[in-house]
Amino acid sequence: MSEEFGPDFITVTDEDGNEFELEHLDTIEYNGQTYMAFFPAVAGSEDGAPADEALDEEYGLIILKAITVDGEEQLSTLDSDEELEAVYQQLMETLFADEDEAD
Repeated sequence: MSEEFGPDFITVTDEDGNEFELEHLDTIEYNGQTYMAFFPAVAGSEDGAPADEALDEEYGLIILKAITVDGEEQLSTLDSDEELEAVYQQLMETLFADEDEAD
């Protein structure tokens, strides 16, 4: 993913109506399904460091899958821990392969 123009952010709404801003890390295709990886957008201090280290450690990588509902593309949580683990491993392989190519 090119960061020529900076990172991409999206806002998602959970089933309780809470909105969250996420920073898009990467998109991968795995077993015919599209998955997207995000980091939560956490407000930082003026020097770019997280405002609260404990808050920063509480949030991690979020993987969602793209699904079509009534002709509209939506993001959904994964169906199982096994699916999450498999997609996570594929994502790490993809990210590290991109990193190796850059060297």
